[in-house]
Amino acid sequence: MFTARNGIHIIDLQKTVRLLDDAYDYVRTIAASGRPVLFVGTKKQAQETVQTEAARCGMFFVNRRWMGGMLTNFSTMQKRIRRLFELRRMQQEGQLEQLSKKEANRLQDELDKLMFHFDGLADMKRLPGAVFVVDPRKEHIAVTEANRLKIPVVAITDSNCDPDLIQYVIPGNDDAIRAVKLITGKMADACLEGRQEVAEGELPPMDEREFLPTEPTYEIPEEYLEEDEDYRLPSVSEDEFLTRDDEDR
Repeated sequence: MFTARNGIHIIDLQKTVRLLDDAYDYVRTIAASGRPVLFVGTKKQAQETVQTEAARCGMFFVNRRWMGGMLTNFSTMQKRIRRLFELRRMQQEGQLEQLSKKEANRLQDELDKLMFHFDGLADMKRLPGAVFVVDPRKEHIAVTEANRLKIPVVAITDSNCDPDLIQYVIPGNDDAIRAVKLITGKMADACLEGRQEVAEGELPPMDEREFLPTEPTYEIPEEYLEEDEDYRLPSVSEDEFLTRDDEDR
């Protein structure tokens, strides 16, 4: 932070540019190594940009709600994604139309919920090499899971965020749509540049540590849940997929 004026924090833009360059180089290196980058931003100011930029660079995203265990319970999340593909296939082949109205509606509702939560992750076959986050304070569950698995976090970090949890800090106003678009777009550019390097050479061998955790169980710290009722979300479970009505839909 550069200074404060009338209660408003002023960020030192020169440091932002320098740290943005560092983050750009790192994300480009991750993409060039053949590892995926996961874009995370569920606040309204970031949802559209996160989806658009992740799609533009061929990476993955979560822009609705982060469900506890998306990283630390990755193997179970993959089961839900396989279920998503199964229901998509049934829909495309017209199998839902052959069922009773009640059963077809039940499966369609399940498909809609799975699409809502997992559509941006549908093709992610292994854990990401890095996680890019808009507002790590709001996405602290995602940041905690990434830290637990030693997945580096790159984040737009406002003055109310804890930079100690972020490996590549990009100081910026995470409430300003133009700032979010600019920085997220730069991260997408870094991914595209890195992927171009892969296309021009051979894909590096995968590190077996980047695959599924051997013990994919994780409980969200209770203090997180006490902070804000909005964070009392369903976690990825092997049981029947559960969710609550989303206020933003």
